[in-house]
Amino acid sequence: MIYLLLSITASTVILILFKLFDKYNINTLQAIVVNYLTACLFGLWIYEQPILVNDILNSKWIYGAIGLGFLFIMVFNVMALTAQRNGLSVASVASKMSVIIPVAFGIYVYKESAGLQKVIGIILALISVYLASVKPKTTSNISKGLWLPILLFLGTGIIDTSIKYVETTYLPNNGIPIFSATIFGFAFIIGAIILFTKMVKQPYKFPIKTLLGGAILGIVNYFSVYYLLKALNHENIESSTIFTINSVAVVMASTLIGVFLFKEKVFKMNWAGILLAVISIVIVTLA
Repeated sequence: MIYLLLSITASTVILILFKLFDKYNINTLQAIVVNYLTACLFGLWIYEQPILVNDILNSKWIYGAIGLGFLFIMVFNVMALTAQRNGLSVASVASKMSVIIPVAFGIYVYKESAGLQKVIGIILALISVYLASVKPKTTSNISKGLWLPILLFLGTGIIDTSIKYVETTYLPNNGIPIFSATIFGFAFIIGAIILFTKMVKQPYKFPIKTLLGGAILGIVNYFSVYYLLKALNHENIESSTIFTINSVAVVMASTLIGVFLFKEKVFKMNWAGILLAVISIVIVTLA
């Protein structure tokens, strides 16, 4: 359970860092690219075995790492925008309630049980994302503000599902560090291409605060994935249990931090959505 606790802590810190980036005017895309370079180098540094490029390129999980690298850079940008525009509580609920996607995948692929109770939990989870994301303003504002949480919900769910599938199907027992580092490496390459394209059109600098913030984010981000993989690798705990506990804890922690540290305003409808999120996760877990 220590790996799960460390993954929860790292995931919560990531959301906090995104809020701090907005507060201190740190370019989010630049920081995210630096973050993935840092995470990759850090993963390679702590990897205790020889690093053989040919073995990595010929491994069964290499295509999964490439796909996840693309998803990581895209979803991380969406997560940052959601935390900055919609608030920590919305970002945490939208990302962590995506646990419903790997649960549904487990039902279909791994033939896990799918009773009425689990179906009810999934439906409640979808409703909770809406309630937690909506602000009591005009209809146009509601529809305008929903697309980020929805994209975050879908993207994070696909990432969690893909990580579990690759970890179960292709990853050797000692392959977690190098697999994590490879994902971050491909995410950095894709992000660097995006940055280079933007720099050609409009040159800009990398301030020291962006490099420092990105480096800190990179180390925290590496451990969030590394410890999640370590927790999923535990033989005595099912993946659905891991994902659900992780989700509830991050949602609660980030919401409380958003309210007390960043003075975010959470409306009654949002609290209802957060409460419903917890209830739906409990229902799915007990099912």
